[in-house]
Amino acid sequence: MEKAILAKKIGMTQIFTEEGLLIPVTVLEAGPCVVTQVKTMENDGYSAVQVGFLDKKDKHTTKPLKGHFEKSGTSFKKHVKEFKLVNSEEFEPGQEIKADVFQVGDKIDVSGVSKGKGYQGAIKRHNYSRGPMSHGSKYHRSAGSMGASASPSRVFKGKKLAGHMGAEKVTVQNLEIVRVDAENNLLLVKGAVPGPKKTIISIRNSVKA
Repeated sequence: MEKAILAKKIGMTQIFTEEGLLIPVTVLEAGPCVVTQVKTMENDGYSAVQVGFLDKKDKHTTKPLKGHFEKSGTSFKKHVKEFKLVNSEEFEPGQEIKADVFQVGDKIDVSGVSKGKGYQGAIKRHNYSRGPMSHGSKYHRSAGSMGASASPSRVFKGKKLAGHMGAEKVTVQNLEIVRVDAENNLLLVKGAVPGPKKTIISIRNSVKA
């Protein structure tokens, strides 16, 4: 069965296994999410389940969204996302999805927006090597050669140069769930996930598992 949920990144810590091994983990507040709409082939042309996460105040919700949430019989939500699942038509509007849909040992794919680093040079952005720092060298942290001279007399598209770094969607695949706290809706995932603390991420079954 395919599973998916929205979560908020709490931070990182470390835990010990029963064998005494130390594991770095990311703590995620996974849900509770509410199904706000179920899309079907007959009505929408594709199958998907739409879920909402974190309550939102009435005054901060637009009228179209109010009608959308009221139709599904759910409270107003800050974050709404669709997941295309094979078993999406098994869900019903108003159904609650909690962290306990996942189990210890499950392999998951986590998607989120990475930390924004602003404008960065080629060394930090693309791991270029620097030039000599002494003996009269005037080449230190520049991007280096731009390409050929007379032919083709231009810089090819895709050349790795300085520019905006980070703040883009990143998916980390095949992460392992090492602990599930159903009472507090927490998932402890081995390793790091994209984004800073409090960022909203999506979790679903690993496509390569």
